[in-house]
Amino acid sequence: MGTLFGEVYESWLARHIAEEDNPRRRGLLRKGLSHGTVTFLRTIWFPVIGNLNDLYPEYEVRDFNNRYRYLDLAYMPGGAKGCIEIHDYRSHARDVEVERFKDLCMKQAMLVLDDWSFLPIAFLSIRDDPGMCKQLVLSFVGKFLSIDVKLGLNWAEKETLRYARRLMRVFEARELSAHLALSESRTRVILRSLVAKNLLTVASGNLRYRTYRLSKDL
Repeated sequence: MGTLFGEVYESWLARHIAEEDNPRRRGLLRKGLSHGTVTFLRTIWFPVIGNLNDLYPEYEVRDFNNRYRYLDLAYMPGGAKGCIEIHDYRSHARDVEVERFKDLCMKQAMLVLDDWSFLPIAFLSIRDDPGMCKQLVLSFVGKFLSIDVKLGLNWAEKETLRYARRLMRVFEARELSAHLALSESRTRVILRSLVAKNLLTVASGNLRYRTYRLSKDL
């Protein structure tokens, strides 16, 4: 692929193939992921999240009838259960056969009942409305981030992280100050604390920090 994403993607997929003992899943991975899944990772997930950590392609699960099913992408930070399915319009809507449609609905119902968080995304949305898809991804990932509790953050620090996740761009202290309804000096104390904890990253500024973004490790 010849890009940073391409290098990360090839390494990520090769690692999953090398570490997989299950011949069924290993065979699927060797065939390569679908065009829709790769496009989603390249144009939506990677630009927003900055890595492919905790993503498992073609993840195998069992349904109520003990049949094998495969998820386009399982997102499992810390053992959590999130599923992302990329729906192609031709195969999932207009021309879908009745049995295939029923099976798709059953698969989604099974995941929800098994406590999976489910995020379906249409390929047409990836193509036509990437900004909204990026916002959905940020909100989806935010559901699984438990660092707020583990680190004992106060309300202002928690809200700052939520704000940074939603914004999808760098931001200045004055913007956050207005959002939190706190003084700019107090806001800078909060920002410095989150930078020290590696939860925020300084985007610009040396002696005086100017803009911030969410850490790519989150």
